[in-house]
Formats: sequence, structure tokens, C-alpha cells
Amino acid sequence: MKVAVLKGGRSLERQVSLRSGAQIEDALQRLGHETVVIDVGPELVKQVRAARPDVAFIALHGRDGEDGAVQELLGAIGVPYTGSGPSACIRCADKVLAKHLMRDAGIPTPEFHSFNETAFRELGAAAALKDIEASLGFPLVVKPAGQGSALGIKFARSSEEVPSALLAAFSYDRKVLLERYIQGRDLAVSVLDSEMSSTAAQPTAQPLALPVVEAVPREEDFYDFEARYQIGRTAFVCPAELPLLLAARAQQLALEVYALLGCRGFARVDLMLEDGSGELWVLETNAIPGFTETSLLPQAADAAGIGFDELVSRILLSAPAR
Repeated sequence: MKVAVLKGGRSLERQVSLRSGAQIEDALQRLGHETVVIDVGPELVKQVRAARPDVAFIALHGRDGEDGAVQELLGAIGVPYTGSGPSACIRCADKVLAKHLMRDAGIPTPEFHSFNETAFRELGAAAALKDIEASLGFPLVVKPAGQGSALGIKFARSSEEVPSALLAAFSYDRKVLLERYIQGRDLAVSVLDSEMSSTAAQPTAQPLALPVVEAVPREEDFYDFEARYQIGRTAFVCPAELPLLLAARAQQLALEVYALLGCRGFARVDLMLEDGSGELWVLETNAIPGFTETSLLPQAADAAGIGFDELVSRILLSAPAR
């Protein structure tokens, strides 16, 4: 099979994407596939058409890759691709949209408020900050609506810190999210379309929730960008040391979110296990999680007995069945 590996791109997660793409390319070559690597840019459509691949393996993170743009283009020119379609990518990439959908569906997600630049510039949203602070409490989390890998996320521990946190978030996106801070354990559940069911008239992929991974930053209080991607900055425990019923609940929540957002192929759902209450809270979903040396999806797959090459093969083979 000829596979075009799409990586790099223009987002702030470019370097992570290049690392993910290199890992995927190596696995595809070990599996015997012919590969062509495309660093995504203005010539993408021309490059894909010239390559004439059987499948495109999308290893892009952030803008263009996870927001549905590349998926729309590949669909338009008739090239099958890995992962979720445009609508699911849009829902996952927009944290505010995803949280509204989860809240409406009764899936536990931390209380939040969201505003765009216009609300502050033309609707006087700044005057509502005291009310928001009172409802969410301190510390609160301020994050851009459309960035991944914890980019642009700030903690505000007092009213005085909120304006600077908002400015930082707005530097990444025109829409920001203010969210109740959950003190607790960082968990992640990856979901993989693994088996085909023939019970229906049309065979369908059956999502499988992989073992729960816990990320324990060694130096920081927060699992930030550096902690995610610098080897040695974070300890990973997989399967996470959780009671069986709690682990099963985290996996079930991940499957519910995966279905709610319309994901396909694979995705990763991030959660917090709150100290004290023991409640699980869903933070967000990543439609194209990383494939780097420190990424959580490969670790979870390995804990389930699925090696890296097999993981890549399963994801690849699910693409033409879209």
C-alpha cells in the first residue's frame, strides 16, 4: 500500500507533529508499505495528487490537522485518510463547543464560561469577571479554545492574575475559556476502533477503550507542554493505579465522549480525577493524539498488548472503511 504521511504543518505544534510523523513513517516502512512524506503547506493538494497515495496517514497536530481543514481537502479530492472526519475534528478542536456538547449530554466536565474578543471589546464582558470568579472560585484555569498540548493555558490564583491570563490566552485564539480548576490526578483514555462487527447490515468498527494512563509531572504542578514532550519531565503510569470500577468508569466516559463527538479510528480523552470527591471530570478530546516517545496513545496500546507497529497498522487499515 502506498501511504502519504502528512506531518509538520504551520501550527505551534509543528515540532511535535514532525516527531509523530517520523515514528509513523518508520513503522509503515517496517510493515512493508511504500511511504511518501509530505510536510503540509500551500502545495498540499498538488503534492497529494502527484503522490497518488492509497491512503493518507494524518500526523498533524493543532491547526489544519485537528480542526478538520485537511480532512475536508482530502475528502474533496477522494483520498482516504486516517482518523476522524471534518465534523468530529471541529467538535474536538473547539474546547468550548465540545464542553457545551458534553454538558448538554450529561457528561461531567468542569464548570466554565467562554467569551470571544468581541464580547470584551463590544459587550462589556470584563464587567462580568467578578461574577465568574465568584462562581468558579480560585484558582481558575484560563485557556484558548482552539489549542492543544496545553499551549496557552494559564492559572489565575487571584482576581489580579485574571487579566494577564486572559491576554495570554487571547494571544493564541480569539475565543477563550475560563474553567473551574480541578485539583487531582491527570488521566487519559485512548480509544481505538479495533474490531469490525458484522451483526449489522453494514460492518461497523467497534471502539475499544485502552488502559488508563496517568501522567505525573516530576517538577511542575501542571502537565504543561514541556512536561508532555520532554523525556524525563513526566512519569507515566499505565495502567494507572486505580480501583477496577473507577478505571472502568473512566473508560466508559471516554467511549461516551468518543461517540458523542463522532470520532473515528482513534482519539484520546483527557480527564481529571478530583482529590477528595473522587469524581471524574472530562476536560477535552484530542482527535489526533501524538505518536512521539512520550505520547500516551502508544503507551496505552502497549499496555493492551498492541505494539507500535500493530497500532499504526490498525489505524491505517481503518481508513478505507470510512
